[in-house]
Amino acid sequence: MESGQLENPAAEPPLSTYKYTTHPLKAPDKPTKLEIEFSQGVPIKVTNLDEPSKVYNKPLDLFMYLNEVGGLNAIGRVDIVENRFIGMKSRGVYETPAATILYHAHLDLELFCVDKEVYRIKQFLTARFAEQVYNGFWYSPESEFVRHCIDKTQEVVEGKVRLMLYKGGCHILGRESPLSVYNESLVSMDVKGDYEPSDADGFIKINALRLREYCRISRKCDKLHKIGLRPVPKK
Repeated sequence: MESGQLENPAAEPPLSTYKYTTHPLKAPDKPTKLEIEFSQGVPIKVTNLDEPSKVYNKPLDLFMYLNEVGGLNAIGRVDIVENRFIGMKSRGVYETPAATILYHAHLDLELFCVDKEVYRIKQFLTARFAEQVYNGFWYSPESEFVRHCIDKTQEVVEGKVRLMLYKGGCHILGRESPLSVYNESLVSMDVKGDYEPSDADGFIKINALRLREYCRISRKCDKLHKIGLRPVPKK
């Protein structure tokens, strides 16, 4: 929703602004627990863990259900000042219960499954893709290219995420995946695995080399400033 009273960025949105989400103070005192299953990054199943008979495995059905249960728990209210394509800023108030729940669940599983460096590149591509969609360039060659790249990163995003909805908060409870990069035996602090901490000694020394050189030059510059051989830059 935009315009009217919302054009004043300091004004609190009137209660009538929200049509689909409950006010956080009026949301149920009992949390709702869900499990969302993904295949190649796409949600394929939603189960209400408090009411196991409520299972949704069709795209529209699961999205509509998440809108319903998310709205009931005050999930997905967004009050934001946006940067429009032409340069001006505008304020908008949105309600996105299902999208908010899916975003948090998918992000958690993605971090669990995707390689570190691939994930960093994907984050950059995600920002570019968001700009392309927002600015109306879905059918552009660059958008098509970015979509293909993002699709590639999702091949390993398989598994389930459990989360809790409570008074506007979407809290991750746990996750599992057959394709996760996470290796419990490798990272365990209780059981000795294949990783040997002493192997990091050389890595630390090599990375510290650049920092030591930076400190050496910085100290040299400070000495030159003190004896007046190098002018102090004006602030």
